[in-house]
Amino acid sequence: MTFPPRRIRPEAWLPVGVTALEANALKVVRSDAHRSVLAGPGAGKTELLAQRAAYLLQTGICPSPRRILAIAFKRDAARNLSSRVATRCHPGHASRLDSVTFDAFAKSLLDRFGQTLPNEWRPTSDYEIVFSTDAIIRQVLQSTSKECTNAETAARIRAINIKTFERRHVVHQRLPNSKLPLTSWQNIAAKNYWQRMLRGQKCSQLTFPMIGRLVELLLRSNDSARLAFALTYSHVFMDEFQDITPIQYDLVYTLFRSSDTILTAVGDNKQQIMRWAMAMDASFDVFEKDFGAKRVRLLNNYRSSPELVRIQHILAQALDDKAPQPESQTETMVPGDCCAVWDFTSPEEEGKCLAAFIADEIAAHNLHPRNFAILVRQKSDSYAGSLASQFAAAGLLLRNEDASVGALKIQELLTEDLSIKCMQLLRAALTRGAGTAWTNTLLTLQELEPTGFDYSDINSRRLAKLLDEFASQLAQDYPAPPSSSKAMTALIAKVIDFLGRSRMRAIYPAYAQGNWLEEVEKCITEHLQASADSKTDWGEVLDAYDGIDAIGLMTIHKSKGLEYHTIIFVGLDDRAWWNYSNDEAEATAVFFVAFTRAKQRAIFTYCSSRGQRTEIQPLYDLLTKAGVSTVQIT
Repeated sequence: MTFPPRRIRPEAWLPVGVTALEANALKVVRSDAHRSVLAGPGAGKTELLAQRAAYLLQTGICPSPRRILAIAFKRDAARNLSSRVATRCHPGHASRLDSVTFDAFAKSLLDRFGQTLPNEWRPTSDYEIVFSTDAIIRQVLQSTSKECTNAETAARIRAINIKTFERRHVVHQRLPNSKLPLTSWQNIAAKNYWQRMLRGQKCSQLTFPMIGRLVELLLRSNDSARLAFALTYSHVFMDEFQDITPIQYDLVYTLFRSSDTILTAVGDNKQQIMRWAMAMDASFDVFEKDFGAKRVRLLNNYRSSPELVRIQHILAQALDDKAPQPESQTETMVPGDCCAVWDFTSPEEEGKCLAAFIADEIAAHNLHPRNFAILVRQKSDSYAGSLASQFAAAGLLLRNEDASVGALKIQELLTEDLSIKCMQLLRAALTRGAGTAWTNTLLTLQELEPTGFDYSDINSRRLAKLLDEFASQLAQDYPAPPSSSKAMTALIAKVIDFLGRSRMRAIYPAYAQGNWLEEVEKCITEHLQASADSKTDWGEVLDAYDGIDAIGLMTIHKSKGLEYHTIIFVGLDDRAWWNYSNDEAEATAVFFVAFTRAKQRAIFTYCSSRGQRTEIQPLYDLLTKAGVSTVQIT
């Protein structure tokens, strides 16, 4: 029998699943006011939010039917928080947490209320999500300049930088209720671009920043919609708050500023590496001023060893001279230097040495390939080929997480809800000892029920019977992985049909518009087909799909939020950091993020044949100041 969740008195509530919390973290968990939480790398930001959700739900401070909204920037971060809450709370409580990305949240609002927008700004109901392209912007600017009767205005429009046009002229400020006033050449160009994207095709084409601006406008002009959402959520969590854009902040401000909803913003100014993507300056200061939020700092580091934390603090002081000294809560597990710069004369020697080092570490210390990550500043493709061959010679598999699979990168595909649900179902049906996959698939079927979550024993037995029948048939039809793309396409289509295409579209906003579900389906099929190459065992195929036995190669931006026993940063040179002098502060923050992915060891490599290290000498100076040695590898 499934029992309803019981309520715990606030004074009797204790942290769930952990022995204790840092005093400041517990203060935030129990807070009844807006909080601004500055938490360095490894401080347990996700755990803090999971415990706060458990406290609010289990004590009834967030009473049913009100909910908690948790907003993150990456889908895997949103899913991680949701999973943690699910393991700490009764399903009836955990189901009242909506953990989503900013983009998904904004899209869901537009889908529900978009047709209430003023005529000037109303997109078609079947709008498509696109990414801003240079070709479209160039076309709009050229046609706009030709239509201008004023020669100076036309010249100014032709001179607009297409790379920054959307950021600086299209979505740089809140939209007016009526038409854009044509009082400047910037507004003329922006108006034509909006009209091209809203009315220039059979259906509207919108970027996520444009969706954010439209949603802020509809909330500002539609009190009913704004109040409905404000009343839905008693509490809001915002993770990685240092990367919030003015568009996203304006949306949050408009939605919750005049409500009783309590907001908690968590992040780290020293890890702001998204200014190129419009991250706002001093986001915590603005939030504290607008909402009267009280600032709290977390000082523990649960990720990195004491020596790594000492070095991290020296880097942190270069970004914030008032940065407090964090305290490591982790033991040192590796002998010798935990950080060094390795100098090589050629990429070939670099690849051989790194492969041999990792192979030796795996063998000597019972480590796994996924304990290691190869990080690069950008363009991982330019490193993948030579490194992969050297790693293969050492018996290691290196996977470029930035490699494209159809419309997605591998790392992006693995965070797609459709991909996760399909792989769980395939594991449950086609591999042995897949109890966790079976349980997760059953939860997925409950989630996709047309009537919503139903945890009754009768419904659980019904869904378990359906899953058992489907899994048995699937195992009979596909005892081995399909060898043809046609058969693989049919398999994935059958799996998605069982889950329910219409329900996937209803539950996950990204699949509700256009043909994105079909695009992801193609990517899943293509990647699974490649993973099945020369394999006959389903377990090996699915492991290859997920990259379980592979060492990941990725850019620093893609590594954000992840952690590894050992990180190896390849290419600490001027060529990789070609724009270092343009924004030294952000480059240092990027370097800081790379360093802080490591739990036990961080290695940086330099190859003289690849470039100089004159421009980025300040980064080397920081390492030298921290006592990090440089080793010539011959």
